[in-house]
Amino acid sequence: MKEAGKKALTLKTLNKSNVWDLQENDIFRLLEAGEKDADLSDNIKHYLDIIRSAFEIEEVKIDRPEVISKYEARGLKVGSVKLDEKNRLKFGIKKKTIMRVTDLTYENIRHISASKLLEVIERNFGGGWESLSQSIQDIIQNGFDISTTTLPKDRLHKKGGMYEKKVEDGFEVLEIPKGAWTEAIFAKLKPIEEKAKLDLDEDNLKIREDEDDEDEDDDLRDDKYNDEDEFDEFDDDKLTEESYRTTIEENPEDLSLEAADVADDDDL
Repeated sequence: MKEAGKKALTLKTLNKSNVWDLQENDIFRLLEAGEKDADLSDNIKHYLDIIRSAFEIEEVKIDRPEVISKYEARGLKVGSVKLDEKNRLKFGIKKKTIMRVTDLTYENIRHISASKLLEVIERNFGGGWESLSQSIQDIIQNGFDISTTTLPKDRLHKKGGMYEKKVEDGFEVLEIPKGAWTEAIFAKLKPIEEKAKLDLDEDNLKIREDEDDEDEDDDLRDDKYNDEDEFDEFDDDKLTEESYRTTIEENPEDLSLEAADVADDDDL
């Protein structure tokens, strides 16, 4: 059984991704170890739901050798788990096979090899990379570096070309004939560190976007408050009688001159 990080898996650390690392015997060992937990009976449905994401599970209702042999003939491994002092659950399990592109999920994509992935793609009617739906392409690229090229088949293996460089870099290759041309699909499992960095970058980008939105909201609020403060500074009570006269009163001599000018205009 593989480890999650540096710690061995337990029922409580099992999830729909790491369950794909296990085989049938591993599942029964986890369940047997879990019998010591008092809450196993209460949470058995939750654990079985996780296991069911990667394994076929069938309850054995008739516990007789001839019945069990039929389950085993179908490739199921039969075992049991003690739920409490009086109850024991017996069932058969079998690891699900990934045969079609529709079997690929975000949980299992990193638990297959590049050669296995290309086998699955090849079964997709030989249509090549573009024949896959966008959702399937996204799942695949979540776990693998993918490159494609379509060239005349006599140029595909040209020395020093893309094909040679990709193979030297550790990529597996699927060649799909298309008449006189050949499509090459290159696949290589992404390093765990790179996958973690991509996830972290996406999380940080989301955090930065949220912070920018908050900053914009703060700026809008500040502008609103500043405008209100400026408006509040204009207070009618501050206009005294003296300031009002100072604002509109003019020199008497200027008024006499203006009156004379008006009189002259009237004579015209």
